Amino acid sequence: MKFTLSWLKQHLETTATLDQIVDALTRIGLEVEGVENPGEKLAAFRIAKVLTAERHPQADKLQILSVDAGDGPLQVVCGAPNARAGLVGVFGAPGAYVPGLDVTLKLASIRGVESNGMMCSTRELELGEDHDGIIELPADAPIGTPYPDYAGLTDPVIDVAITPNRQDCMGVRGIARDLAAAGMGTLTPLIFDPIVTDGAGPSVRTEDTAGCPAFFAQTVTGVTNGDSPDWMRRSLLAIGQKPISALVDITNYLMIDLGRPLHVYDRAKLSGGLVARKAKDGEQVVALNGKTYTLDASMTVIADDVAVHDIGGIMGGEHSGVSAETTDVLIECAYFDPDHIARTGQKLTLTSDARSRFERGVDPAFLEDGLAIATALVLHVCGGTASEVTRSGEPPLEPRVVHYDPRLSADLGGLHVAPERQARTLLSLGFTIGAIKSADAFSDALFSTIEGKWPVTVPTWRRDVDGPADLVEEVVRIEGIDSIPSTPLPRMPGVAKPTATPEQKLERRARRAAAARGLDEAVTWSFLSEAEAAPFGGGAWTLANPISEDLKVMRPSLLPGLLAATGRNLKRGQQSVRLFEIGRRYLAKAERATLGVVLAGDRRPRGWRDGKAASFDAYDAKAEAIALLAASGAPVDNLQVMGEAGDAWHPGQSGTLRLGPKTVLASFGMLHPSVLKAFDLDGAVAAVEVYLDAIPPKRASGFARPAYTPPALQAVRRDFAFLVPAALATDTLVRAVKGADKAAIVSARVFDVFTGQGVEDGHKSVAVEIVLQPTAKSFTDEEIKAVADKVVAAAAKQGATLRV
Repeated sequence: MKFTLSWLKQHLETTATLDQIVDALTRIGLEVEGVENPGEKLAAFRIAKVLTAERHPQADKLQILSVDAGDGPLQVVCGAPNARAGLVGVFGAPGAYVPGLDVTLKLASIRGVESNGMMCSTRELELGEDHDGIIELPADAPIGTPYPDYAGLTDPVIDVAITPNRQDCMGVRGIARDLAAAGMGTLTPLIFDPIVTDGAGPSVRTEDTAGCPAFFAQTVTGVTNGDSPDWMRRSLLAIGQKPISALVDITNYLMIDLGRPLHVYDRAKLSGGLVARKAKDGEQVVALNGKTYTLDASMTVIADDVAVHDIGGIMGGEHSGVSAETTDVLIECAYFDPDHIARTGQKLTLTSDARSRFERGVDPAFLEDGLAIATALVLHVCGGTASEVTRSGEPPLEPRVVHYDPRLSADLGGLHVAPERQARTLLSLGFTIGAIKSADAFSDALFSTIEGKWPVTVPTWRRDVDGPADLVEEVVRIEGIDSIPSTPLPRMPGVAKPTATPEQKLERRARRAAAARGLDEAVTWSFLSEAEAAPFGGGAWTLANPISEDLKVMRPSLLPGLLAATGRNLKRGQQSVRLFEIGRRYLAKAERATLGVVLAGDRRPRGWRDGKAASFDAYDAKAEAIALLAASGAPVDNLQVMGEAGDAWHPGQSGTLRLGPKTVLASFGMLHPSVLKAFDLDGAVAAVEVYLDAIPPKRASGFARPAYTPPALQAVRRDFAFLVPAALATDTLVRAVKGADKAAIVSARVFDVFTGQGVEDGHKSVAVEIVLQPTAKSFTDEEIKAVADKVVAAAAKQGATLRV
């Protein structure tokens, strides 16, 4: 939420500096996101007078002006239709940056005539949308004065992040109240003159007491809806609100100022009285944003005898909005139930400033005064005559009393605060304690009459305060979170016990191994759009209340998020992308810990030695999968390569690593072209998913590692070349060879695959090296031959024959 420093000082009497106020806001839990001075970017612009104006010799729509900005006449070429001799406006000299055009002025030649800067419009200075002509100032505006000083644009704008529980700080007055409680000044009283009324109030009622418990309204006749006052326009412009008309600006101003949303109807556009009721299924309304919304029976609307005019508490309708011709208005001040507002906004995917306040919970006790202040402003700015107030329904005003023990400040908050100081803090925030109604009414004598736990009555604007812990939070945050002393937890004697779970240790090993292999860790959303989840089988879980339509499906795989990140990196010029992420997949039955890897771009850059760049392939993915599984403690020597990984993977260029036919430890390979198209990726992309939860845990064997004992006898290596069918997977052959004699053969690997001359069609030559490790004694020639015979026999069962 944004507001200016002078706006804040309308509610807070203070001598504090801007820096002190900013520090105090963050200290009490209202985090300041930024402070900017809108006048700084316009400091180079000055008030200038047009001395002469002559037609440009080469262009009918251009004029050559002689402009005085306090330093003597300068020649300026201008195309504004209202440029004329005697006009006083805003001038930018060469070197000035024009924010609305995103250009820096310089000496220029326009149609052969030199131009020294420009006379500016409101749009060019980002002070409004008017671009029909240059700014016209009063004739007595001081020539040469910096425009921000003259226009009052030197007021700093403070941007504060309001957490959802602080509905009371959705208005400038609520923020001022917090600062006053923190000792930064005194909260000014909210005083307004009584309104003289004439005639009966409007016909309004509420039939939906659940969605709209209270509906107050008042009419003003004979208004003139022109521009709002300069002070109001400046305040709204400073915080990014576009001034529209006096009536609309008044409602926007009060919403920011007091946190009280209101709505103004043009009475001439209404048919009969207004009623707050449930919508009918299929009813439609064109809102002020120009969009048509279809309603259902769960939504609260404001309607007349003919049509719906307002999505209650969220946005008014276009048809009944005020205009320059409006003369009679109805001012609505209602209380809408926060839960109803939230559900309606979610269904319609419609956000507004009013919704953000009503769904947090506005002050239900501020209807009467809020309507009176709005009506008084309309009368003051637009004129007219006010009617009586019509009140329908009752706002929820049942008091909430919390019994509070001041010792909880130390016990729960870790900060000892004197009871008297706690009481003054709570009273300053609007709470009452027993018979003490305000900080001004506090006295030691009256305070001493309170025995036991304090009966603290919660103010109507603090919907978030429910129990004693909330009061502790109020006391501690006003004292300052940084005031809480750091207290270390007691340490148990001896060596600290490990706290990481086996799952955490596994993820830690996998993360370190991935980083060590040159992969960059990414952290992506756990939620996806339906389109992103679809290539991976769709999501089993969909959020009922997503923060965005693009983040509504819980991810069935880590790869969509990594692919989106890969695309962003490649489009920004990254040549080689190697990303990994450790997180959860959300499947129908459980969450699964997973490590995802995506390899895209160049595996090896082009160079003088190897020629053009090489891209990643399925073997790179397989190597990453095996290395990560090995680092995670999986028995990689027992892994089998089986089948293709699924529909998201490229057929023939993907597979799975398994322990037996059912236990899948990883999927690897190239992704299907349709998946790459869905993520707008060019070129081939390799990927890996390691299913960490499927890795079998190691057997408990104590903390001490066994001593390394190298073999006492030298190993024996033997090579075999087999002729096998081309369709036979080499992994199957290696597994068969290694299992021929499990006691003697400790490893087997392929070191050559050959097809071509000397190998018949439909076959390939596969060379396998086996390692024999003797234990008690060296192998004899007969024993080695016996093992070799077993190897050949085992290979023969797979359709392999020994090449001679």
